[in-house]
Amino acid sequence: MKSILFMPFLQISSGHHHVADGIMEGLQEIDDSFQCEKVDILSYSYGKTEAFVSAVYLKWIHIFPSFYSWIYRKSVFENKVNDKRFRLYELLFLFWMKKLIEEKNPRLIICTHALPSYMLSQIKQRTKQSTPVINVYTDYFINHIWGIKEIDYHFVPSSMMKDYLIDRGIESNRIHVTGIPIHPKLKENIKENIKKTKKRNKYSILLSGGNLGTGELKKFVQKLQPKGHIQYKVLCGKNAKLFQFIKELENPWIIPLSYISSKEEMNLLYHESDAIITKPGGVTISECLFKKLPIFVYHSLPGQEELNLRFLKKEGLVFHLEGWRRQSNLEEQIQNTLDSKQQNKGLSDSLNAYHEELANEDISEAINQILIRYG
Repeated sequence: MKSILFMPFLQISSGHHHVADGIMEGLQEIDDSFQCEKVDILSYSYGKTEAFVSAVYLKWIHIFPSFYSWIYRKSVFENKVNDKRFRLYELLFLFWMKKLIEEKNPRLIICTHALPSYMLSQIKQRTKQSTPVINVYTDYFINHIWGIKEIDYHFVPSSMMKDYLIDRGIESNRIHVTGIPIHPKLKENIKENIKKTKKRNKYSILLSGGNLGTGELKKFVQKLQPKGHIQYKVLCGKNAKLFQFIKELENPWIIPLSYISSKEEMNLLYHESDAIITKPGGVTISECLFKKLPIFVYHSLPGQEELNLRFLKKEGLVFHLEGWRRQSNLEEQIQNTLDSKQQNKGLSDSLNAYHEELANEDISEAINQILIRYG
């Protein structure tokens, strides 16, 4: 039996969970003997406290975004210190992490969040813990909390991150440039005739990023004032207020979509779309990069998304809609970008260069080979 323990953090429906779920399904597709389990160490350790921590975390981001951004950058991104210790985390979680490993006795552990990776790194450093651990990074940078040296393998989104790890002393053969993993059903091809059936006198664009209810997507929709050249499909997620607001607009060019659980349906939406307007969350961006779908970024949450946006702009992989609140012709700006041969050529070149960095091997098969290697 091939038992694999996946470790995201918190119960919030985040990229850490989506990546874990996608890898789990991919593994099941190649070999149904895989026994995959996902555990949040906070819930495992302290039970219902997790719900309180999640609520405080979300409130903090929404009410004090600038303060959260400053704290995040200063504590886990800037002021680089190799082998930095996070003693409070060790105090809170080290005992529970050891207990969890003894209880589950997995053959492999996959971390999609930095905190469990740090704890496992500390355990491997101090004990004879031999269970192999893989870091699967879900953003386009590596914060200081991630365990590095004691971690056996690293699945990174870009060659830039591979170079960073090599500078930290990690052997090249322990690093796989995979991109941020996406669900296998989102990799399935859709018949080419889908886009041919659309009316070519208008674009179809997805809008995403309203699930947490920050209010920015609502403001963006209000600013659009569509004139019939673009049809917008708004992914409202579980944000019922946003869905109702858009529905009451009764605008034929702005269509609200409630929570979509089906990956097949989401895949179809991607293939029907000419572009997406979104926040720079790692998983959504990775899905669109895989599809080579033009990406417009209208807003970024403080912390991780700000740093993702910095990387994406540097690599020429997104169009940043800066200053959209002051724009009187927002839709015209979006349409002109999509119409521009020069900008589309630049985007195409950047996307092709990014795809050339990625390893050809399937991530599930790479994990399977690691298990074979460890017997």
